[in-house]
Amino acid sequence: MIDKTAIIDPSAKIADSVHVGPYSVIGPDVEIGEGTWIGPHVVIQGPTRIGRDNKIFQFASVGEVTQDKKFRGEKTYLEIGDGNVIREFCTLNRGTSQESMTKIGDHNLFMAYVHIAHDCEVGNHTIFANNASLAGHVKVEDHAILSGFSGVFQFCRVGAYSFAATNSVIIKDVPPYVKVSGYYAKPFGLNTVGLQRHGFTEASLKQLRRAYKVIYRNGLTVAKAIEELKKMECPEVQRLIDFIQTSQAGIVR
Repeated sequence: MIDKTAIIDPSAKIADSVHVGPYSVIGPDVEIGEGTWIGPHVVIQGPTRIGRDNKIFQFASVGEVTQDKKFRGEKTYLEIGDGNVIREFCTLNRGTSQESMTKIGDHNLFMAYVHIAHDCEVGNHTIFANNASLAGHVKVEDHAILSGFSGVFQFCRVGAYSFAATNSVIIKDVPPYVKVSGYYAKPFGLNTVGLQRHGFTEASLKQLRRAYKVIYRNGLTVAKAIEELKKMECPEVQRLIDFIQTSQAGIVR
């Protein structure tokens, strides 16, 4: 159902089962998949692709142009997967350079006032609490949690199953499975509760505790720590190794 007060560009492609609430605005070059619910006073600008079964609440701004000063009107994109919840006053911007994209995966929760800047990539099953913000080109992996008022510096990565506490300011990469807190964010152990909730076995947790000690407690350089980690035969530890070895910003220490 589309409310009669909604303003929808004729070129927008909206599936039959999409709900559009009062006074929402949907611009040109927007595609919205089946089952998506759009509340009142939502603004969606294109080029933007939104998948199935998403919920977008009032006063969210989705697909607006980047706030990057380098932007000169290039054609850029926002892509949103399936089953996401985007709460009040969230802002999700498109990319900056020609043909670039901001990409959101599936089943993510963006609480009120979350900001996803240009060219970010968000995986699946993440949680962004109120006012969490990403600067440009940030990558957030699956099942990561950013608590309220946390911020991530441009080009940083937030690893899978990691947890950032309230008001964390992240200026380096956060490895998978790790808890961080503070201004600037520092590691505070494994995200043990989160890992248990996601079904990690006690054997895996034991190996990850060993790996954390190697990285953060043994006084080793990152290169030496990687050498030690490679001796451990554990897929979860291998994910840590791969993440650290591909870091451009360096990891939180």
